[in-house]
Formats: sequence, C-alpha cells, structure tokens
Amino acid sequence: MTDDDERLLTELLEGKHRALARVISKIENHSPGYRDLVSQLHAHTGDADVIGITGSPGAGKSTLVDKLAKTYRDRGHTVGVIAIDPSSPFTGGAVLGDRIRMASNVGDMDVFFRSMSARGSLGGLSTATTDAVRALDAFGKDKIIIETVGAGQNEIDIVKTADTVAVLVPPGSGDDIQMLKAGILEIADVFVVNKADKDGADMTVTELREMIMVASDAPDTGHHGPDAMADYDLDLDGTGEDDWTPPIVETVATDAAGVDDLLETFDDHVSWLAETGELETSARRRYAEEIRTLLREDTAELLADELEARGGLEAYVDAVVAKESDPYTIADEVLEPFETCLGELRAEGRATVGNDGQPN
Repeated sequence: MTDDDERLLTELLEGKHRALARVISKIENHSPGYRDLVSQLHAHTGDADVIGITGSPGAGKSTLVDKLAKTYRDRGHTVGVIAIDPSSPFTGGAVLGDRIRMASNVGDMDVFFRSMSARGSLGGLSTATTDAVRALDAFGKDKIIIETVGAGQNEIDIVKTADTVAVLVPPGSGDDIQMLKAGILEIADVFVVNKADKDGADMTVTELREMIMVASDAPDTGHHGPDAMADYDLDLDGTGEDDWTPPIVETVATDAAGVDDLLETFDDHVSWLAETGELETSARRRYAEEIRTLLREDTAELLADELEARGGLEAYVDAVVAKESDPYTIADEVLEPFETCLGELRAEGRATVGNDGQPN
C-alpha cells in the first residue's frame, strides 16, 4: 500500500467520513491500490447488520429506506445507505443519483448515503457494492441498508450481500405477485406491503400469505432451505426444522407507519440467524460466491490481455467466419498456455511435497 492509502485506511478506521467517501470512490472506480485497501478492511468487519431492500419500481423503496434510516438514528444507531441505481450505457455512472426522496437525514453525519451504479450487473449489484459494504462495516456503521434497482428474475444478487432481505410489494399488484412466484419468493426474508393505506392492500396481503403457505408445503426450497446452498459445497443437515417463514409487514412509508414493526422484524430475523447458525452459514455462502466472482473477473482480464497480445479478437472471428477454425478450437488455443503453466506448477508442487504432506 502507498503512504496515501495507509493514511486513508487509518482515517477511515478512526471514523472520518471524508476518508470513507474517498475509499468507496476508489472501490467504485477500481483505482490503483483499491484491492489492497479492501483486503486490509476485512479484518475490521463483521459487526454491522446488512439489510437489503428490493421490490418492483414504484413500490416506494427510496421513501421507505429514508424512514428506516431516520428511525434507526432515533434509536441511536449509525447508518450507511447504498442505493444501487441503473447505470448509464455511456458513462457507467448512476442515472438516478440525486435521490430527492431521501431527505429526512440531510445534514446528519451519522447517516452516510452513497448512490452507486449497477454497472450492467444482471443481479443489480456490482462487485463494488460488496466492497463498499465492507468499508461501511469497517468504518463502524451499525446498520447498512442496500436499496437495489428493482425486482425481477435476475434481481437476486442481494442475497449474496445482505443478512436480511425485504421485498416490497405495492397493493393491488397482481402482476407483481405472479412475478414473485416466478423467482423472487426465494430471496425474501420479509415481505413488505408498502402503501398499505391504498385500495387493494388487504388483497395483496392475502395473496402473499397464500403464496407463502404453498411454498412452505414444498420442503427445501428457496434460500432458506438446503437446496439453495447446493452450489456452495457446504455441509448442511437438511432437516429444515428451523426454517424461517417470511412474515408480512404493512407499512405506509410516507408517514413512517409500520416502520417500527418492520425494524422489530429485522431484529427477529437477525436473532434467528444467530440462534440457528445460519449467520455463519450465510457468511460462508457469501465468501464462497465472492471468491468465485473475483476468480471469474480476474481470469477474464488475464484472457483479455492474452487476446490483445495475440493481436485482438477480430482475427479469430475472421477465421471462424471463413470456416478456417471454430470457437471451441480457438478457446482451447488461447487457454493452452494457461493450462500448461498450471500443470507445471502442480507438478512442481508434487515434487517438493512428499506423500505425508511434508516438504521433501
């Protein structure tokens, strides 16, 4: 790390918001040295509760997040808010960065707000979001709220970052309920029927209850059951006896009605996570996925550099178009030096380590 980055790290850990903002900017821009900074932050994390807020456009996510942050502050907690916005196809920056509906906490230095770009990530969260959460956690924020772009079949990355996920559903939204059945049900720890003073709220609550009851009759489904962990090579007993059933909370975010109940539900879920061991399991799941993501990204960069060194991709495309080669052959050709190098390294490792696992 450079001297400047070391000073930046020290100031962040000392609670200086200017340093926090600079670190998150370095993370978001992938500035030189940002990975070393994030690595140093890791040892100082693990104390914050991370809450994800997602839902269809118009569900009132921004207004609810604003009230959640204010209520947390009234209770004496410090808060970090990351609002993930659609990214510009031209600059990669956040399109909705003004967030004019988040006005209750203006001027409160213990509420740190940052609008970040999704940067084309299908799940609505970029890799930088996880690192920004880590920076807020190391800084000492008690509660970290992530508001995602919206809800859809691909809007599931929030599970990989948040301890508790709340899915907002506006009243009278039959299409939204159908969408939830298509995939979003699995990510919800809490359902929030926001704008509960509007017509159709009771019907929406009823439909959600029915949906949850049907889902509870299908064992080992959703991110609360063992099947959700299958991709992470974790040892789970699969009994499902302590599964969490997502509650439904009604809110009217514009006047903070129901917000206290929602916060109590978040606390209940965190307690359940700790008591059942799911908190550790979730952490292992997130770290496993983060490692995979970083490996994919770094490998992609290495391959891009190799292609560039070989004169770029166009020559290979020309060969495929001319039927002189095919994509599989080209992929094998580009990967060959990497495979050879890894094979040699593994062979060297076997030569220097005996059968007993000790160096020769």
